[in-house]
Amino acid sequence: MKVVTFGEIMLRLAPEGYYRFVQADRYGATYGGGEANVAVSLANYGVDAKFVTRLPEHEIGQAGVNALRRFGVDTSDIARGGSRVGIYFLEKGASQRPSKVIYDRAGSSIATAAASDFDWEKIFDGADWFHFTGITPALGGQLPAICLEAVKAAKKLGLTVSCDLNYRKKLWTREEAGQIMEQLCQYVDVCIANEEDASDVFDIKAENTDVTSGKVNHEGYKSVARQLAERFGFSKVAITLRESISANDNGWSAMLYADGEYYFSKRYPIHIVDRVGGGDSFGGGLIYACLQGYEPQETIEFAVAASCLKHTVEGDFNMVSVDEVKKLAGGDGSGRVQR
Repeated sequence: MKVVTFGEIMLRLAPEGYYRFVQADRYGATYGGGEANVAVSLANYGVDAKFVTRLPEHEIGQAGVNALRRFGVDTSDIARGGSRVGIYFLEKGASQRPSKVIYDRAGSSIATAAASDFDWEKIFDGADWFHFTGITPALGGQLPAICLEAVKAAKKLGLTVSCDLNYRKKLWTREEAGQIMEQLCQYVDVCIANEEDASDVFDIKAENTDVTSGKVNHEGYKSVARQLAERFGFSKVAITLRESISANDNGWSAMLYADGEYYFSKRYPIHIVDRVGGGDSFGGGLIYACLQGYEPQETIEFAVAASCLKHTVEGDFNMVSVDEVKKLAGGDGSGRVQR
């Protein structure tokens, strides 16, 4: 099976440990980004994963390519051009202090891409699945049109298309997101969302749920999933359910809506090491389980377990194996030393 993902990979600069930006005198440098994170997850599961973007030809751009190659991701269709790699700064939260992200990505190579940079029929040759997120069209320029061209080509060639709505208020308005994602979602088969995305992008709300209090209402999410599926014809809708107790401790579970039925995963109480990329690791797990032909309940359990493990891994990428995910999904969450 072959999966293609499309988006931006950024340079991540983060102070050591829990230092605040105003305290830091040194920053760790790694790479990450929504669709790149999904590609790495899939490559670690043994899937043929290709990541498509546009990066500068200089050494910082090449370092981004190398970060993907390290995990076996196919980078052969990354376009080269432009002058800069997008950057994001991450300050880790602790207890009641939330994490903070500051973007420095305006004018990045992918944001200035042209439709001519991507030959989608060539890129999708031999592929089974295409994944993107709402972050990519939010970067502006020609990217909304490029994404539309990509999903149309994917559907024409018979690929399954998945999209994580991933609304980012720092990148575009709700009105812009709603208008553009409405077009793109007409070509999507599998939709991934969280407790806020459906509301922010499509004004579809889960009743009796307050994300800041940690209160989750399963019936409300059933309604959200059903409305999304009816509106766009999605074959599957996956909704992650994050109960935010503090910056360090969350309750983590998810729901899958498929063929008119609802499937809820077990709930994990997680103590967070690094939550960035948590949703992407869920997406990677979901795509893998779907490609493997797992039953719906097994699919949502695998995706949630994969994401639970990611919250314990530093950096954007989920560096875990299929066996590790299956072990946790099967009920072994003891954390005992493996000898």
